[in-house]
Amino acid sequence: MFETSLLIGSEPSSAADGRTFTRANPVSGEVVTVSPAAGVEDAVRAVEAAAAAFESWAATTPSTRRMLLLKAADLLEAGSDRFVERMAAECGATAGWGHFNVHLAAGILREAAGLTTSVGGQVIPSDIPGSLSMGIRQPAGVVVGMAPWNAPVILSTRAVAFPLAAGNTVVLKCSELSPATHALLGEILQEAGFPAGVVNVITVAPEDAADVTEAMVAHPAVRRLNFTGSTRVGRIIGEVCARHLVPAVLELGGKNPLLVLDDADIDAAVAGATFGGFVNQGHVCMSTDKIIVDESIADEFVAKLVARVESLPVGDPREGDVVLGSVIGQSTVDHIGAWSTTPSPRVRRC
Repeated sequence: MFETSLLIGSEPSSAADGRTFTRANPVSGEVVTVSPAAGVEDAVRAVEAAAAAFESWAATTPSTRRMLLLKAADLLEAGSDRFVERMAAECGATAGWGHFNVHLAAGILREAAGLTTSVGGQVIPSDIPGSLSMGIRQPAGVVVGMAPWNAPVILSTRAVAFPLAAGNTVVLKCSELSPATHALLGEILQEAGFPAGVVNVITVAPEDAADVTEAMVAHPAVRRLNFTGSTRVGRIIGEVCARHLVPAVLELGGKNPLLVLDDADIDAAVAGATFGGFVNQGHVCMSTDKIIVDESIADEFVAKLVARVESLPVGDPREGDVVLGSVIGQSTVDHIGAWSTTPSPRVRRC
């Protein structure tokens, strides 16, 4: 079982009131993670720690920021098995998906490192003779990052890497469904040598998420927020940020159709549909949600797709290498199960 801590000012700590919450493995139902249930007081502490570190971090040279990000990338890759273990336990993710997360996240850190020396401004034409006008890009302040559980290493890394590269300090709010996985990123960044308060990580119980988010956004030191998650929650966060005039970047849900025409290579189309629909059990924002097939090849396509999907190895990813692990929880099982009782057909001819 994983036990995590809040990371505030580079110091591990419990929630101010001592409360915790748990995350259960989606296959077995056993508790796999115990994390502090940060409240408003803890969230404010995290923001203020980031604010206290901002001035000195913003003045840090680009080469120093680049060095730290590159070191973090190396440490991330070295800890790949630790991330895979936590993703399997908390999210039911397969080893392949876990290693892919780490590989891509390390690339994100290296890409961010490369950007440290390319943040520039521009010369602006001036109507005043002899005058030179320039626009200069400067760090904004504290950035709050909110990452989801479905690609936990990729999306938590993306939430903090580019703000750090630009000289901002960050507070990462972990998903309640993958707190140990997200918290491990904080440990990696701390090990890489980021100064105290530059990276802060909080874990929040579901029932406290709204109050904690509001408290962070309302804090005058918070100047930006980025969120990846559902459209429903993103709409709420967008409204909160609008009330406090905090610019927000929201990456939300979508629906992604696959179109298969009558001249398609059917085997290739089936392979693409299988990967697109079932990678990480379909828990990705780019997953194939709808397949539109020309009627002349529909029967052959469906038959081959069914056979391909039925051949995929399924199991508990903690017990062996499988292609399909677990969906994230019982609510997803219930949602999918409801489709089988829906009167309208799931396959339609048009």
